[in-house]
Amino acid sequence: MVMQRPRCFTCAAGVLCAALAATGSAVAAQAEIPGASITAARSGPDEPRFKLTTGVYSVAGGDARSGPGLDINLRYTRDRDHAWIGYFRSPALGYTQARAGWDSVQVSGPLRWLPSLQVASGGFVGASLAVEAGTAWFAGGGLGRTNLRNYANLNFDPNDAVMLYGGYRWDDADSVVAQLVRDNRRAPDQQNLHLIWRKQLSEGRRFTLDLLAKQGTIDGRFVRAQGASLNYEWPHGFARLAFDPKVNFTRQDMLRISAGTRF
Repeated sequence: MVMQRPRCFTCAAGVLCAALAATGSAVAAQAEIPGASITAARSGPDEPRFKLTTGVYSVAGGDARSGPGLDINLRYTRDRDHAWIGYFRSPALGYTQARAGWDSVQVSGPLRWLPSLQVASGGFVGASLAVEAGTAWFAGGGLGRTNLRNYANLNFDPNDAVMLYGGYRWDDADSVVAQLVRDNRRAPDQQNLHLIWRKQLSEGRRFTLDLLAKQGTIDGRFVRAQGASLNYEWPHGFARLAFDPKVNFTRQDMLRISAGTRF
């Protein structure tokens, strides 16, 4: 996984709120992402309450050691509240970390508020708050803050950052979103731009495609890079493949393979 110091892949070399992660963005398909849109939530009365994800994250390049890491994450959903616990271990990197968090979607008139909290072993604490408005056309923004302790971060966006996003939803399962996450604390020229397409298919199946463009200074050199992730879901399972170059603005590239089940 990706260490944050505040944002590094390993200790030697230096991952805002409800589920946009098709694991990790304002509308990513997983849980630990700042400022997720309500469009990504699967919390209806007939939906499974638990989501178990197992992922293998392999890094290469730069001066750090290369190798795989294993991450396990269990998420629980009740109405519009979500809680999760996770554990990451990488023998190649000599690093382990346990973590937990909570996020929610609170509706107040025309606005949706999206708070989140995260804690992890080693003393890490983080939080975010986003607000979203609109129905078919929607827009939102948020702010994330941490205490800058090392963190195995699963969203792969800057955590101490501002976020802006907007898009269009056809219904709760079909949407297109553009999202900008920009560091505003330690490295203010580092930013990730996402274009996320979520599409409902037949028989409870759907996919999420996340196209990533990033730019920022790494070791005194300004770089631009492009990545992508594809998440495919069926009623009680899902699989995800992602490539993230210059992961967390280091010189390493990451390949992520994840799969899981809902129950």
